[in-house]
Amino acid sequence: MLKRYLLTPGPTAVPPEVLLRMSQPLIHHRTPEFEALFAQVQEKLQWLFQTKQNVLILAASGTGAMEAAVSNTCSPGDTVIVVNGGKFGERWLKISQAFGVKVVELKVEWGQAVSVDAVAHALKAHPDARAVLIQASETSTTVLHPVEQISALTRNTNTLLIVDGITAVGATVTPMDRWSIDILVTGSQKALMLPPGLAFLALSDKAWKQVEATKQPRYYFDLRREYKEQQKHTTAYTPAISLINGLHEVLRLMQEEGLEHIFARHALLASATRAAARAMSLKLLAPDAPSPAATGVWLPDGVDGSRLLKYMRDGMGVDIAGGQDHLKGKIVRISHIGYAGPFDVITAISTLEMALRRFGQQIELGSGVRRAEEILLEGWPPVGQ
Repeated sequence: MLKRYLLTPGPTAVPPEVLLRMSQPLIHHRTPEFEALFAQVQEKLQWLFQTKQNVLILAASGTGAMEAAVSNTCSPGDTVIVVNGGKFGERWLKISQAFGVKVVELKVEWGQAVSVDAVAHALKAHPDARAVLIQASETSTTVLHPVEQISALTRNTNTLLIVDGITAVGATVTPMDRWSIDILVTGSQKALMLPPGLAFLALSDKAWKQVEATKQPRYYFDLRREYKEQQKHTTAYTPAISLINGLHEVLRLMQEEGLEHIFARHALLASATRAAARAMSLKLLAPDAPSPAATGVWLPDGVDGSRLLKYMRDGMGVDIAGGQDHLKGKIVRISHIGYAGPFDVITAISTLEMALRRFGQQIELGSGVRRAEEILLEGWPPVGQ
C-alpha cells in the first residue's frame, strides 16, 4: 500500500469534515433551504475578503472569475496594463486579448516581483488605462507582488486595480477594502480547501460603475445578472451545490481559526520550507519576494525534474509541483497553502531529500528536515495548547 500526500499548490488537500459535509444528500437550489445556506456563505465570504461588497460565487474555475473581471469592465479597444511575471500573468494578457483589449505588457523576470516604479511609469505613460491586472501571489513562480503599494497608484484615479488572489486570499493579508482593490478574485481549490469548481470575485463601487458602462458581449459571466440574483441569495444558473455546502464548512473552520492565525500559520510553514531548502544548499526561485502559498526551489544541475517528480509521486506517494514553460524540469514547487500543517512541510522536505539522494545528489539526509523543525519549533505549537 502506498499512502498518498497531495502537496501541490492546487488542487490542495480537503479536510475530512469538509468531505463529509459535501457528501450530504443534494438539495434543490431553488428552495428556501438553499437560500439560507447561500446567505450564510455570502456573509462569511465578506469576512474572508475583508470587504463590505458582495462576493459573487460562480460555478467555474478561478480562470472563470478572471475572465468575468475583464469582460465586465473592459470594452474592445480599451487599454489595460498587465503585469506578466509568470504563467498566470500571461493568462491576464491572453484573456484581455481575447476580448479585443489592448495590452501594455510589463514583463517581469520569473521569480521576481514587479517594481512599483515600473507600474507608476506605465500609468503615467497610459493615463487612460482602464485597469492594472496583476497577481497578488503568482503561483507559477511563487512570487508575492506588492499589491498594497500598487493600490496607492490607482486609488484616486479612473483606473481599476484587478487582482488575481487565487493563491493569496486566505493565505496572506489581502484586504480588499483597506487596500482599495477594485476587483479581487479567487478559486476554491487553494486556501479554501475545496475541490476545483467554484470561483469568487468582489467588485468595488468604482468597478461596478464600469460594469454598467462596458460595451462587451456577456452571457454566462454577465455580472449584472449574477449580482441581481445573488442579492436574493440564489444564482443566475445552476450552482455547484455540493461545493457550496462544503464551502460553508470551510468558512466555519477558517473563522474558528481566525484570519490572523491563518496568515501566521502560512508564514511559518513558508519560512520553514525556505530555510530547509537553503540548508540543503538548494537555491530559491523567489528569494526576494516569496509567496506564503508555495516555495519554488531550483533543482541541482543534472537532475531531470520531470523524472524526479514522477518518482516522488509514483514511488513515494508524495505529489508536489514542477515548473511550467521554460522552468519545466528545472524547479519544484512545494505547497503550504490551505489544509497544511507543520508535518506536511516535514513530509515534503524529507521526501525531496531522499529522492535527490536516489538521483545521485550528495544531499545530507536530515539537513533540511532538521532546519525546518528548528523553525517550526519556534512558532508551533504554543506550550500548553
